[in-house]
Amino acid sequence: MDWKACLLAPSASILAAIELLNQTGLGIVLIADDAGYLLGTVTDGDIRRGLIKKLGVDAEVSLCMNQKPTTMLISESKQDILEQMQAQQFYQMPLIDGDNRVAGLETLQHLLKRRYYDNPVFLMAGGFGTRLRPLTDETPKPLLQIGDKPILQTILEQFIEAGFYNFYISTHFQSEKIRAHFGDGSQWHVNINYVHEEDPLGTAGALSLLPKDLPKLPIIMMNGDILTKVDLAKLLEFHQEHQSVATMCVREYDFQIPYGVISAGKDHHYVTNIEEKPIQKMFVNAGIYVLEPELRQGVAPNQVLDMPTLLQQQIDTENTVSMFPIHEYWLDIGQMPEFEQANQDYFRMFMRQ
Repeated sequence: MDWKACLLAPSASILAAIELLNQTGLGIVLIADDAGYLLGTVTDGDIRRGLIKKLGVDAEVSLCMNQKPTTMLISESKQDILEQMQAQQFYQMPLIDGDNRVAGLETLQHLLKRRYYDNPVFLMAGGFGTRLRPLTDETPKPLLQIGDKPILQTILEQFIEAGFYNFYISTHFQSEKIRAHFGDGSQWHVNINYVHEEDPLGTAGALSLLPKDLPKLPIIMMNGDILTKVDLAKLLEFHQEHQSVATMCVREYDFQIPYGVISAGKDHHYVTNIEEKPIQKMFVNAGIYVLEPELRQGVAPNQVLDMPTLLQQQIDTENTVSMFPIHEYWLDIGQMPEFEQANQDYFRMFMRQ
């Protein structure tokens, strides 16, 4: 549930607050003015105390709200928020920005329920986006708006929602704009570090730029121009279950041959079969990978290397590379038709309900 669904104006009725508590199931209503400043909070207990004082359900909710709620800054870590909530036995914690505007809401149930992953996530954001010009003349491709936010922000927030918090972003073209937008990740309560490719190193070469002291855990890599609803936690679990050196996400791709396909006999003079416009089914690379630490460490410094080449080297040496089929929504935003399709799909597929 989006925390914004818990917002209510101070002039709203107590009955409206009761209905909102029932609708959201989060146990709290955030009372804010038109500018977003937090004025107070209302819980079931506040409402019951108001009714005891003979306030009717038509009375303004501001008359029964807690005017001095405990809050925490949105920039504080989830662990600190959890510890504070447990120490004070709070079930909800309103989050504010530095100006006391409402910026979020955490619940104890959510923090305790979610599983967090220490695995590094490596997002590739250094491409030129040549096929999307003129859109990418002044804006790096990962910062192009899809729906109401940049492509790369949607990707980042999906990983965060799945429980990942340790991010690295590879940059090259207009890297300063990407760094300015995402900063150190504190806006999302995660850690973001950057590696910069002085010259393009391919889809795998940037692995050599990562710090040597990364956790000895599988790393998830993803191209920064993909929209997908793939279950990222299940991807990691699949990789660990199959004990492969690498796992490649794949997508089924159907290609219809626009002609009748003719099969000939051994002497090539006789037609043995005619298949009109057959559909060929195959798997294609979906641009998402899970790699074991030794694979990352084996990439030579500043080596130009693409991921298919790296994985083929592993296959050639009889190391196991697994295949994780994506049946969920997936779109590679490579050219203008895909960019336009992504904007059509976004509000249907990615906006919180």
